[in-house]
Amino acid sequence: MEKLLHYVWKHRIFPLEPLVTTDGHPVEIIDVGLHNTHAGPDFFNAKVRIDGTLWVGNVEIHLRSSDWQRHGHQLDSAYNSVILHVAEIVDTDVVTSDGKRLPQLQLPIPASVRENYARLSTTDDYPRCWPIVPKLSTLMIHSWMSALLAERLQERAQRCLDRLASTHGDWQHTLFITLARNFGFGVNGEAFEMWARQFPLYAAAKHRNDPFQLEALFLGSAGLLAPESIPPSAREAAEADEYLKKLRAEWTYLAHKFQISSMESHHWRYLRLRPQNFPHLRLVQLAQLYYRQTAELSALLHATTREDLHAALATAPSDYWQTHYLFGMPSAYNAKHFSSASCDLIIINTVCPMLFAYGIDHHDEQLQERAITLLEQLKPEQNFIIRQWQQCGLTVANAADSQALVQLKREYCDRRDCLRCRIAYEYLKGRTSDE
Repeated sequence: MEKLLHYVWKHRIFPLEPLVTTDGHPVEIIDVGLHNTHAGPDFFNAKVRIDGTLWVGNVEIHLRSSDWQRHGHQLDSAYNSVILHVAEIVDTDVVTSDGKRLPQLQLPIPASVRENYARLSTTDDYPRCWPIVPKLSTLMIHSWMSALLAERLQERAQRCLDRLASTHGDWQHTLFITLARNFGFGVNGEAFEMWARQFPLYAAAKHRNDPFQLEALFLGSAGLLAPESIPPSAREAAEADEYLKKLRAEWTYLAHKFQISSMESHHWRYLRLRPQNFPHLRLVQLAQLYYRQTAELSALLHATTREDLHAALATAPSDYWQTHYLFGMPSAYNAKHFSSASCDLIIINTVCPMLFAYGIDHHDEQLQERAITLLEQLKPEQNFIIRQWQQCGLTVANAADSQALVQLKREYCDRRDCLRCRIAYEYLKGRTSDE
């Protein structure tokens, strides 16, 4: 509950009557200060006028003033710069390590704020603040969504930059890892990234003009040509499959030539996966994309429209996979082109974060803006998160909006971090009228 008192102070949710210290001196809060989330006083560089005298310094906040002693602040010189102690319950004097007795302000948490916060904290509804959503102003929603989108792009770009550091500054390899991870479409994302990090791009580059050899490299290094990768129910048919035999022979040759090994096949998941998302199919689609060389970093950096990127990302597997999802198990003919929806997801999850990261690294704000513009050109994603917000009355116009809402759920709602959310701020204050 101390966090809630911090919130009341930070957002100046003060009583209507004049503020006074516990010994009767009038208090005017000019600046609440900068919230400190690390060690030390709670708010830095506050400005407070007490009995006509302006004080500039730090503010410490506790539910009870006796928490000052309980936390050992009376022995810590870092708290000697405190100019005001704020507590909901004042039950003792507070003194700094240099012997200064601090003025104290008793600040109650308003009952409505306490009740609304309890409601947000205990309900299992999602979104928990749904009653307030239809009553929020368009300007407020747009401002918060823009901030959330910027947060999400920053976080996703940082993951790209972390990959860049792990590849010693190799942007092409960074793109390959990021693209591969998102070819896993969630369920196999970790396995795809693990595979891409150890994949021998130098070897693939030497055989880039041969799609069959690339397919052998991609599937072989992923462990998907090994007998143990084939389900027992399909193993007999797979072992008689001539195409699998050819791929294994080619993989054996290439593995020996470049001294490379395969990852263990148990990392790949199939449970509740649609056949078009099986790792075999996604890997051969990725191999074809690598063969065509249209999804290179330079091409993505210069693409300005969704149509440009769809043309660059268009891929389909080799002939064998148009009648198979697994080795030895024929299926009805399906060209298995990379769908428009899949292309959009790759743009959202790979291209835009990479553009944003490259823009950060090269101090190019135009690339960062292009990442946002591309998201605004795409339709919003359709999933549980987006549907729930739409049912509350929130308009989700494009992928920029849907990405903002994904950020809101994962970084705020799931963590019950309502005190950092602007929508929850309106809920806590009980604002119900349009502004």
